[in-house]
Amino acid sequence: MLISGRIFALGMLIAIWIFVLVSMEQAKKKIPTFRKMAGLDAIPEMVGRAAEMNKPIHFTTGLGDLTSTVAPQLVAGLSVLGYVSELAAKAGAKVIYSVYQAQVMPIATEIMKDAYVRAGKPEEFDVETQIRYLSGEQFAYASAVQGIAERERPAANIMIGPFYAESMLFSETFFRIGAIQLAGTARGYQIPFFAVVCDYLLIAEEIYAAGAYLSKDPIQVGSIRGQDVGKMIAIILIVLGVIALAAGSKIVLDLLKA
Repeated sequence: MLISGRIFALGMLIAIWIFVLVSMEQAKKKIPTFRKMAGLDAIPEMVGRAAEMNKPIHFTTGLGDLTSTVAPQLVAGLSVLGYVSELAAKAGAKVIYSVYQAQVMPIATEIMKDAYVRAGKPEEFDVETQIRYLSGEQFAYASAVQGIAERERPAANIMIGPFYAESMLFSETFFRIGAIQLAGTARGYQIPFFAVVCDYLLIAEEIYAAGAYLSKDPIQVGSIRGQDVGKMIAIILIVLGVIALAAGSKIVLDLLKA
């Protein structure tokens, strides 16, 4: 039995779901064109710089876990971690991944291990030195990351995930040691801090498209395309609704209430 007031929402959900599936099939034949993201295009440069300087690359997904509302940001960061690890393995550079929540460690381990296997260098992956659990407390974690920056002087710092007050601490510390930085978060309050200090920036929903942008995986690309269509439909409905209400009509409002 369909509940009154939710019929339109159900119809939209089904329509977007179908479009996502169609987009996935189309992406298997031809990958849609993405607009350029300078931050993601700069990753090979960052890895190459680290290899030339014989210094590590530091990577953090911020204060994310897998059981909260920021989990999608963490997953977005992990998708980039796999790409960076593979490039680093091929170039002979070392990636240091700083872990905030212990539950993320086994996932990160498998991601980095697979990256080294794809690069043909599984024996070079050292889980004990490359994946470091620091602390589950915000500023203890921040202090530990700053310690890594000061002691090991990474050539590059990549931060993608949910960040809070520690964002400026990280950015300033790595800026001071001369690391090239890429930052991305969907937490709007922290974006200005990253924009001031970091060399490259991914703003809000750009981090969710990062995995598809880098991997060109048809499933991820199709999903992103389907979501974008849903957003465009929502924007069109909002604009039409405002115009209709201004003209004294409630046709769009009644449609949404169906």
